[in-house]
Amino acid sequence: MRTWFEPEETEEYEATRNVLIRRCLTWADEHGRPADDLLLAAALDARHHSRDGRLAYWDEHQIRRYLLAWIPKYVVTPREIVEIAPEILRTFLHYLSAAGLRDPRGATPAEADDAITRALPDFRKALDDPSLLGLAKFWAQTALDHGNDLAGPGALRDFQLDLDAGRIRYDQELLGKLLEARFTRTEPDLEEERDFLQPPVELPAPADLAVAAARSTTVRRLGALAGWAGEVGRPLTRQGHLTLADARELSVLLGTGEEALQVRSSADLPQLSLLLAWAGRLGLVRTGRGRLLQVARAAPLLRDPPALWARAFEVLPGLGESITMSGRAAVLGRCFDDVLTDVLNALYGMDDLPVARLAETVWLACQEHVVMDGAPERLKDLWRRRSALDLECALEVLAALGAVELTRGPADELCSSDLGHDDQALPPDAVERLRRRLAEPGLLLARLTPLALRSVRERLLAQGRDAPLIGELADCPAAELLGVLSQHYPPREAAVELNSWLSHPGQDVETLLRAIRDCPFRTRAAAMLAVLAEVLPQGRALVRDLRHDPVLAPTALTFLVDAGEVDPAALDRREHLLLGAENFLTLLELGGPRVLVEQLRSMAGDDAYELAAAILDSGHHDVAGLAELRELVAEPLRGRLLRLIPGTGTGARPARRKRRL
Repeated sequence: MRTWFEPEETEEYEATRNVLIRRCLTWADEHGRPADDLLLAAALDARHHSRDGRLAYWDEHQIRRYLLAWIPKYVVTPREIVEIAPEILRTFLHYLSAAGLRDPRGATPAEADDAITRALPDFRKALDDPSLLGLAKFWAQTALDHGNDLAGPGALRDFQLDLDAGRIRYDQELLGKLLEARFTRTEPDLEEERDFLQPPVELPAPADLAVAAARSTTVRRLGALAGWAGEVGRPLTRQGHLTLADARELSVLLGTGEEALQVRSSADLPQLSLLLAWAGRLGLVRTGRGRLLQVARAAPLLRDPPALWARAFEVLPGLGESITMSGRAAVLGRCFDDVLTDVLNALYGMDDLPVARLAETVWLACQEHVVMDGAPERLKDLWRRRSALDLECALEVLAALGAVELTRGPADELCSSDLGHDDQALPPDAVERLRRRLAEPGLLLARLTPLALRSVRERLLAQGRDAPLIGELADCPAAELLGVLSQHYPPREAAVELNSWLSHPGQDVETLLRAIRDCPFRTRAAAMLAVLAEVLPQGRALVRDLRHDPVLAPTALTFLVDAGEVDPAALDRREHLLLGAENFLTLLELGGPRVLVEQLRSMAGDDAYELAAAILDSGHHDVAGLAELRELVAEPLRGRLLRLIPGTGTGARPARRKRRL
């Protein structure tokens, strides 16, 4: 059971959503909790249509986004149902935890309960705020208020006829406001664009990061600059610049190497100008009465190198005018903030990325931000070259801060492996240019330092993105650990994380196997077992031993057959039945009842019910899955068989409960 899907995996997501809703409704009924299929679907949709798309990851931000924005905008259901949406969300989150599906990096059930409770007053206000409605919900709710849920055949046509005839009244003033807000509202769309996946990263201990921050050239220079300015201050010219004499003195003190440059003004010393602008942004210095002064309130920040480093890194994107060669007039200077953020994201988790590769994507981004229509190709080529040089300047600034490590060497083959793909975003001329550059031996290469990795990761997390950290799963429940590893960790990183988990007392392989035995979903159990098989040194041998396990035998057999280690013809009758049951239950999860019915009919024809009955008698341990197979597949097949015999009943399947309140 996956809990993450690409946006285009519509059918796969909907199949999983249906399974989760069915299982959650059953669990809620067994535990006396409120549940509703429409609101459960809405909660899953809210997470699927988000930056990270993790269905089982919920924190306070996601809880509030769902309750205070998603429901008011999209969910159409009677008021008495929608009012208990917070309690239904509690049910769903507790179900995720009970089923071993919860993403352990999110809120615990207790933390989620507290977050929902805190959101209740605002939730009630949001329900009563008509401005939060979406246009689609406005019309659907209007139809529902007039006894039409728009679900039946011709319902939409009838509703339109009633509207045209004036038989349905609606709030025209509110509709006008919603139409206006659709084109003027500035807040982000709730259906967020999916962000690129980020690889898991490792970080040193906090003490090591603190030492690295204190060693940063830029941090030392910023501290020295503020101390040099002092409380008395340094005089400024009428134009607001340092005198040349003071600038040269400061250059020597800071080690920028600009003291011997022949310039007319201290403003023409690029490194010094950048440091002064940087210190100003950080609030370390200020100007007053014609002097440059140290800010007294900045003393705590100056005494805390890690905090100073983090703040310096945070404000850096706003210093594009001081970094690029032509300042604001430079093409990159006009979009430096956005582009630098993208560059840092591109470097995140990567090893020695060629700067030439970054330069092409930066130039592509510049063309999206700056209007170049009508400019001659020769001028565009000049701008492109200057943007590449400005990018190198920015990387050198980052290197001095200790955020980027710059080296020289050949490009990894992976950096050019996708250049011929159809989905390559670069235009043909850029691809050819990049092919030539990547073949050169002494390329400039860049990678983020651990300090930058930590800061970029914190920003990604604040944006609601998934940014795995090696070691963060070291003490989480076994089922949740394997669930995350199977979906979000490449093999090497999964091995490191799993070994870290196993190094803790009481956390062993048997605990992991127990979690797989307890897993109520065939697809998820298979993925969890595959993690052990591929990551543990003894993994394959472990799976072979499980062939005779009373619970895990079907899952192990499926793995071994798929891996070519077991010949299906060598299985005995019992193993054949277990293997068949595992495969059919898996198909029920992945495709739904209709797909499984079609598969059974294609395999057995008129004997499809007998095949389904054999699966039900296979001895497979998945009680929940077999119950669904009996209700959703076997009984409809049996009913069809009965209808073929004259004089029998309809064989109709019982109506399924939609909600429990």
